[in-house]
Amino acid sequence: MQGSLSEIDIRSILQLIELGQRTGELMVEAYSPTSSTTGGKRRPQLGGPCWLVFCFNGRIIYAGQSEDSLSRLRDYLRRFQADNALDQIEVPSIASVNAPEYGYLWALLEKNLITPAQARSIIHGMVYETLFDLLSLHQGSFSFEMGAPLAPQLTTLEISSLLAKIMKQVQEWKTFHPHIQSPNQCPLIPDPEKLQQTLRPNAFDTLNRWANGETTFRQIARYLNRDIVTVTKAMYPFVQQGLVQVLHPTSKSESPAQNQFDLSKKVPRIVCIDDDVVIRKTVESILDLQGYEATAISHPLKALSLVFQLKPDLILCDIAMPELNGYEICAMLRNSTAFRQTPIVMLTGIDGFIDRLRARMVRATDYLTKPFGESELLTLVETYVGVGDPNRLPSERLLADEIEDSFEQ
Repeated sequence: MQGSLSEIDIRSILQLIELGQRTGELMVEAYSPTSSTTGGKRRPQLGGPCWLVFCFNGRIIYAGQSEDSLSRLRDYLRRFQADNALDQIEVPSIASVNAPEYGYLWALLEKNLITPAQARSIIHGMVYETLFDLLSLHQGSFSFEMGAPLAPQLTTLEISSLLAKIMKQVQEWKTFHPHIQSPNQCPLIPDPEKLQQTLRPNAFDTLNRWANGETTFRQIARYLNRDIVTVTKAMYPFVQQGLVQVLHPTSKSESPAQNQFDLSKKVPRIVCIDDDVVIRKTVESILDLQGYEATAISHPLKALSLVFQLKPDLILCDIAMPELNGYEICAMLRNSTAFRQTPIVMLTGIDGFIDRLRARMVRATDYLTKPFGESELLTLVETYVGVGDPNRLPSERLLADEIEDSFEQ
């Protein structure tokens, strides 16, 4: 079952899953904020946020965004003073590929760092906020794939009761527009003294603690164990009066290009894994001329060993290959702490919705559709590792050459 949200809405999709007692994964991808223009008309394109909902016999086991981030889980753990416990956990084997957040939650439970009741409370909150986002979404595509359920299971949630509650919340959320538009916006008190005059001390202390311009409405809801509408509704009158401003969050981390190029001051090293000789030679030629250290590898199994020796700043990986496909390689690399943050871009010959979703499930950073031109390749590479150094010394490329030669002997 797959299609566009212009044909069927999320609520109806979830109802069909419940009525059919389906087991599998619902994948939803929103349109990108930027869209192409054809013949004077804007044409929406996929590439926005992506969500996964895991179901068992028509009930929901877990739901979240398809991203390699534990920030949401850390927020929920903070409620139980257990957010630092994540630092004690190694990469879990449970659900590590398509639901890393769920896997870490189970690992915390197995080590008795949280209780089953706390874990269930976290799952309920995660599912609730994910469905809130999905039921607010009107443009995008979806796919439901039948398959084995996510295991082990901590709890299952009835879809119909969730829909009834969350739909009311979605409708109430609309009343905050245009003053508040997104749960990911941050409240800020511009003049604390002025606000203090209108509130009791306890109420002011609570509001002043959270409305710091850095904590989102959604994070506040997680910390306080309240739904997003209740939290936002409490602050809304002050927003209307101008006593609380609403800001868009700013990233506290630098861009991938800044992290991996500007700070390191070294020639960016790129590995391309592809069994197509034309693709390999094209990528090496383009990147070499632009001052990158590029190594192309034809054998997927050899690539895994080579990648650990080279420690590249960016990995380009074909999807369709013998022995190991690109999804498997990406999943294996993501299970290593050495490549948990390394940009991995999947090369696909089909610009298909399912391919993109599968790439997200194995925590790929991006994808590039073949055939691609020089400008497309360089734009993508510069996004993640910055510009190359055409004046680099030839010796800077010897390591890649020597290791590659050792495989061919």
